[in-house]
Amino acid sequence: MANVVVVGSQWGDEGKGKIVDWLSEQADIVVRFQGGHNAGHTLVINGTTYKLSLLPSGVVRPGKLSVIGNGVVLDPHALIAEIAQLAKQNVSVTPDNLRIAENSVLILALHRELDAAREAASAEMRIGTTRRGIGPAYEDKVGRRAIRLMDLADGATLDRKIERLLMHHNALRKGHGLDPIDGGDVRRELENVAPLVLPYMDTVWLLLEQKRREGKRILFEGAQGALLDVDHGTYPFVTSSNTVAAQASTGSGLGPAAIGYVLGICKAYTTRVGEGPFPTELKNEIGRTLGGRGNEFGVVTGRPRRCGWFDAVLVRQTVRTGGIQGLALTKLDILDGFDEIKVCVGYHLDGREIDYLPAGEHAQARVEPIYETIAGWREKTAHARSWAELPAQAIKYVRRLEELIGCSVAVLSTSPEREDTILMQNPFET
Repeated sequence: MANVVVVGSQWGDEGKGKIVDWLSEQADIVVRFQGGHNAGHTLVINGTTYKLSLLPSGVVRPGKLSVIGNGVVLDPHALIAEIAQLAKQNVSVTPDNLRIAENSVLILALHRELDAAREAASAEMRIGTTRRGIGPAYEDKVGRRAIRLMDLADGATLDRKIERLLMHHNALRKGHGLDPIDGGDVRRELENVAPLVLPYMDTVWLLLEQKRREGKRILFEGAQGALLDVDHGTYPFVTSSNTVAAQASTGSGLGPAAIGYVLGICKAYTTRVGEGPFPTELKNEIGRTLGGRGNEFGVVTGRPRRCGWFDAVLVRQTVRTGGIQGLALTKLDILDGFDEIKVCVGYHLDGREIDYLPAGEHAQARVEPIYETIAGWREKTAHARSWAELPAQAIKYVRRLEELIGCSVAVLSTSPEREDTILMQNPFET
């Protein structure tokens, strides 16, 4: 029985929340291993919609243990608010079903302020972040000046750590025209949240190893998508963490030998939020139709997503860089009714044909898609729960995507509802 990693294979927003929730029925533990509350996962269960940003998607299932690993940057205010919101929806989050790594880095108010100041400073340099402090918190982690969850329990050394943090941040704030921060304000912020978040603290790497030895099934839930990976994505228009499957080990403390299967999630078309290259983007009525049908608005920000045709070049690339063994294809139903559908099968770059996305920022902006046209279908795929219910042309479309990306479709989603899912290969039983 394999432990499974679920990662996005496009630019995020692929529908990971639903797939993780659907798979979590078979899992004992669900682990978030990177990112922060910039992730937006929407679950629709029996007509009730749950919108999660920081908590693992398995938290809405009774009897499952949710874990936030050390690779996540944790905004304690966002955590408290999200737990309170779920309580209003009759979902109880307690230390019995949620554990947080003691060495996870905290996002503070100063991180959010710096993030917003940078995004507002220059339109030319704007990355398109959610302005939630994710990037600045990761910078402090790498710079070895971050405040970590465990530091809240060590009041004797907290002032020294705050001083070290502010030595860096106050210099940055001066450059952005922001007032300096007093260490006492930061300490009060931390003291206010400490009693609310410390009960969830645990030595997560040890906990997960114990559970693995007990034979528990572990599901690792990625945030964002592989094309936002700080190394393998469309740099600099990326997030500040590694989003590929290998990060599941680093971001949880459980060694790579514990991972048995990598499931990539992708839409039957392509979307992107924020700035950066997007070779198949449709700035026309078709793009607006995809966005309207697919309700393409960011869960976290509410920003409309840019929409375009499926890019097989990109997904083939993320399959390789992410070690993806099977794909969950979502939102096939959004393509219902199109007379024809296009798929990007290659690029033109400066007069030559290439079959990958180059790493350079300017080269990425210049690539032009090479399309293959596939006949559409008039019948509905929405709410189909078996392969036999799908129109023949829809099946042809899925099969052609498999050929182009070199990876089989293991799961097919035909609506946001949990049960509107077709299983071809169970990741937990490979």
